[in-house]
Amino acid sequence: MNTSRFSRWLKSLPTHIVLIGICLMWILPTIGLLVTSFRPLQDVNETGWWTIFSKQKGYEEYQSSCAPCHGEDGNAVPSANLTDPDLVGKYRRSFNLLSLLNSEIDGQPHMESNAVPDEYAAADILSYMRRISGIEERPMFTLNNYIDAFTGYRGRNNYLSDCESGEQSLDLFCDVRDLANPRGMGRAFFNSLAVAVPATILPILFSSFAAYAFSWMHFKGRKWLFALLVGLQVVPLQMTLIPISRLYAQLGLNGTFLGIWLFHTGFGLPYAIYLMRNFLGSLPREIFESAYLDGASHWTAFIKLAIPLSVPALASLAIFQFLWIWNDLLVALVFLGGEHPVLTYQIGNMVTSLGSGWHLLTAAAFISMALPMVVFLVLQRYFVRGLLAGSVKG
Repeated sequence: MNTSRFSRWLKSLPTHIVLIGICLMWILPTIGLLVTSFRPLQDVNETGWWTIFSKQKGYEEYQSSCAPCHGEDGNAVPSANLTDPDLVGKYRRSFNLLSLLNSEIDGQPHMESNAVPDEYAAADILSYMRRISGIEERPMFTLNNYIDAFTGYRGRNNYLSDCESGEQSLDLFCDVRDLANPRGMGRAFFNSLAVAVPATILPILFSSFAAYAFSWMHFKGRKWLFALLVGLQVVPLQMTLIPISRLYAQLGLNGTFLGIWLFHTGFGLPYAIYLMRNFLGSLPREIFESAYLDGASHWTAFIKLAIPLSVPALASLAIFQFLWIWNDLLVALVFLGGEHPVLTYQIGNMVTSLGSGWHLLTAAAFISMALPMVVFLVLQRYFVRGLLAGSVKG
């Protein structure tokens, strides 16, 4: 018995290893993105996210070169207290520190028998001294990246410090109104919601009616019409951008939310109808026949029976449609452009033409992916059942 159990375990071991590897390939970059989005800019420049719990930069160099005399905390010599910001502030560059280390004190070499550090080690030591003296106060984690990304901050410091000193740019108010800044992710987040929510609800609503009709209502040409709708799934979206854009220009729908709602609804309907029709068609016929015998109309059967029983398919369809629209760039760029920027468009604007602001990309990316993750986690119990909608007849 134990031998057979061990044999089954060995057979399943490669599968488990592959699954664990796939999970790690997805989870580790996500964790790295999340951790980096909370780190200060200087730390992101100097070290990787996996070093967050290691010693500060320059700690090892300080311990080997300075700690034997000045102590581990830097305050062992009162006349040369390295925690004094006024003293450390005199050495703004590493060569200033190197000249001191190469000098003599009371006729003796400053470093005594210890080797003088090179210029790179001196720069790390100076960076560490500036941190322990309080000149450069860097928290391990900060919300500044998210605040700067939401408000579209452009500057040398960060949004909060500029607002405190009154040095903010003219288009910032230093209050909640800055969330509507055209450069910020806050406005883009609400624009994405304004696009994704209606463009998800409309296809689900229309496809539910159509799927019920194809499944339980009998009319001439039903199968041919359904086959036509299924065939529309192969039409490339890119092929229709120019003609629909020209039509929208004539109707005044370019740059409007209504135009992009209609576009996403039109291209989402073929697959939505196909999925919902397969699911509704797999429901037991006896349930609907009993309702019809009891005098229920098609509307009553649709509301009371079809919709409650179709929750797995509806949830799966909602996940697919929402994620597709939320992550879409091409359609939003063509029909909305920069007039109503969405998240996928605005992320690229976080970096200026000169390359500054790149550290905000991690926070902006996590802002963009946070809501889809929540939607998937909330509806995941319906996801697999919805994927198998109509695949088995019973």
